[in-house]
Amino acid sequence: MNPLPAGVPALVRARVRAAVRRPDRTAPGRRGRLTPEEAEARTLLLRLCSLLLQYPDTELTTARPVLTSTVAALPASPAAGHLAGFTAWLTAQEPDALERHYVEMFDLRRKSSLYLTYYLHGDTRRRGMALLILNQRYRAAGWDTDGGELPDHLPVVLEFAALVGAGAGEAPLRQHRRGLELIHRALTDAGSPYRHVLAALLTLLPPPTEEDRAAVARLVAEGPPNEEVGLDPYGTYGEGEFAPPGTFVPPPPAAPTRVPPGAPPFTPPVTPPSRTEGRR
Repeated sequence: MNPLPAGVPALVRARVRAAVRRPDRTAPGRRGRLTPEEAEARTLLLRLCSLLLQYPDTELTTARPVLTSTVAALPASPAAGHLAGFTAWLTAQEPDALERHYVEMFDLRRKSSLYLTYYLHGDTRRRGMALLILNQRYRAAGWDTDGGELPDHLPVVLEFAALVGAGAGEAPLRQHRRGLELIHRALTDAGSPYRHVLAALLTLLPPPTEEDRAAVARLVAEGPPNEEVGLDPYGTYGEGEFAPPGTFVPPPPAAPTRVPPGAPPFTPPVTPPSRTEGRR
C-alpha cells in the first residue's frame, strides 16, 4: 500500500516524538508473523488512530483533508470502515465544535478518559507503579516521549505500538483491552463519533473473552478500584520520570504539570498542557 502522506508523519513526530523506529515482530493471537504488507497496513492504522484521538487543535484540523484522503485510500477492512465514518464527521464540524466535543468526551467523563491505567488500577498506588513500568518499557525500546503526556495516554500507547510492532509494541494495548472496551462503550452510549476510532482499534486486537466481558460489566457497574492512601512509598522521581498523577513536581525549569497542586491523586487530568492553547 502507499505510505502515509508526507504531512502526516511530520504531524505525528511533532506531537509524539519518536527517537527510533523498530520493525514489526509478530502479530497477536493465532495469526503468526505479519507479512511486510500487513505490517505496513497495521502501522498505518495505529498511527491514524493515534492522530485522530489527539486534541483537535489548529494543526490537526488543518490536516483534515490529508487525514480523510489517507483513510479513503486504505484497503477495505472493518477498521478502515470505522475510520471513514469518523473522518466524515470530523471534516463536517467547525473547529470550535470539535474542541468542545473532545473536552466533553475525554476530559470531563471518567468512563471515557484516555488514561488507560486508570481503568485497571483506579485511584490506588498500583497506578503510579504502572505508569513507571510503562515509561520504562518505552525507554527499553529506545523511545522517548519527551514527557509531553503521561505514558498511558492512549495516543502515546498507540504511537508506541506503531513504532515497535505487533508483538512487544502492542502488548500495552492488549493489557488494557478491558479499559478500551469501556471507553468504546461509554462513547457509544454518549453517541460520540469517537466511538468509530475505538471500534477500529478493537478490530486489531484479539477478540474479548467471556472473562473480559464480565470484567467490563463490573467496571461499568462499580468503577475502577479505589483506596484512600497516599503515594509516598514510591519515593521521589528524577528528571524525565513519570510520577503518579498528583505527585510529580518537575525540577526547574518547570515543565507543565498534568494535575494542579492540591488535586486528589489519580483524578484524570482535565486540561492537559497540549490542549490549553486555543480553548474557548
